[in-house]
Amino acid sequence: MRGELAALAAALLWAVATVMFGRLGKSLSPPVLNLAKGAIALVLLALTLVVLGQSTAGLDRSAVVVLALSGVIGIGLGDTAYFAAINDLGPRRALLLETLAPPLAALLALVFLKETLSLGSWLGMAVTLAGVVWVIAERVSGAAGMGQAQSRGVLFGVLAALGQATGAVMSRAVLADTAVDPLWSTLLRLMGGAVMILGILRYQGPIAGQLRPLRSPRLLAGVALAAVLGTYLAIYLQQTALKYAATGVAQALASTSPLFVLPLAAVMGDRVSPRAIAGAVVALVGIGILVNA
Repeated sequence: MRGELAALAAALLWAVATVMFGRLGKSLSPPVLNLAKGAIALVLLALTLVVLGQSTAGLDRSAVVVLALSGVIGIGLGDTAYFAAINDLGPRRALLLETLAPPLAALLALVFLKETLSLGSWLGMAVTLAGVVWVIAERVSGAAGMGQAQSRGVLFGVLAALGQATGAVMSRAVLADTAVDPLWSTLLRLMGGAVMILGILRYQGPIAGQLRPLRSPRLLAGVALAAVLGTYLAIYLQQTALKYAATGVAQALASTSPLFVLPLAAVMGDRVSPRAIAGAVVALVGIGILVNA
């Protein structure tokens, strides 16, 4: 139950952060936004580890390498692709494509970790994802055919889901049945992600020039708040979920973010239809099946 609750809490925080990232993405490129939120979260995590004096038990060389590579793939590449998808598709469509991550994670865990799920878990995951897709699909059902930017956004969204699923499975390989604390795994993943993002920025040109928009105090404050919610807290909760719950279950519950976007949309003045509410109920039924499977 601890892992499942952590995954749901991460989904809530990621929903709030996604709305914020959507607005910040109008002023910052995906790699810059990813680097900024990661750097802020790294500082906070380092301070937290110092204050708590967290043990490094279980952190041998292989664990450090795997967690860092998990960050390179899941955060450095996956999150950057996700921010690009938000810019092209908007938060709701990007979140829709994130629902691909749980089944991808479950399949990868089945192949590489020999981690099997019960029939009830597969059923719960299917019902949960069906409800989420139903909620979000309504938002785009009346849209015209996709243009170049939208097609690119779909590609980025699929790549983001694949990157996050791969990163989750790699994290699970280290966290399951070891003494590695989720705080340390989060820190190492963020460090790996930061190295990857710096490489992307360097490839694009002088890094200093690309970071210039962050000189705006208002913009930096927005990134800091989104980083606290969507990175510092959400990724820690995700790692906690992966430590105490099966990969597919943790990823499925963490992908319920679109449901939490509904009340945010209502507060922002968007109409929440009966279909959206019904889809949320379906997803909640799936969550109940997952937790009790």
